[in-house]
Amino acid sequence: MDFGSKLKDLRNANKLTQEQLASKLSLSKANISKYEANFVEPNLDTLALIANIFNVTSDYLLGLPGKTIAHIPMDSYHPTHKIPVLGYISAGLPLYADEHIESYTYTDHNGGAEYFALRVKGDSMNAAQINDGNIIIVRKQGVVENGEIAVVRVGSEDATVKRYKQDGNIVQLIPQSFNPAHEIQIYNTKETEINIIGKVVECKIEF
Repeated sequence: MDFGSKLKDLRNANKLTQEQLASKLSLSKANISKYEANFVEPNLDTLALIANIFNVTSDYLLGLPGKTIAHIPMDSYHPTHKIPVLGYISAGLPLYADEHIESYTYTDHNGGAEYFALRVKGDSMNAAQINDGNIIIVRKQGVVENGEIAVVRVGSEDATVKRYKQDGNIVQLIPQSFNPAHEIQIYNTKETEINIIGKVVECKIEF
């Protein structure tokens, strides 16, 4: 059986329309139609997402010998969402300004919240296993609990990633680093504007 036929059979077996599958893949219905008609083939990233949605292997979809369906219950699947990877977050620009977006990634975090990814610069949080070059997944929100890791903008500076603690008007941005050069930053909100952009919910390591 060819790829297009397998995709169509899996989609119908899981009672998904082409529109619904396209939405899960952040594609258009036309893309799904072309896949099922074998006019075009998905790239490797899209193929992996399709395999994840239907709990099969990429090799199974491609018809490679000796590869079978991965035995994972369908109800354990968490749909993925395409989110932007921001190279930095600077003051004076909207969060998703083109100047910020360097690429896109996917997350299975949902719950109706808004998420973005941020490429980490520096070693101020490496003791929390957030290293230079890692990608963190951030849930956009204006408030976090004390001790949570957050993306915070201080005044007109670029955003920073630190553990957040607030007691009245005093805010502490606490590094968690093996580098002793990083010290706790302390601000008075009456004197310095502090904006929480979001809470860090995941760190992804790229190889």
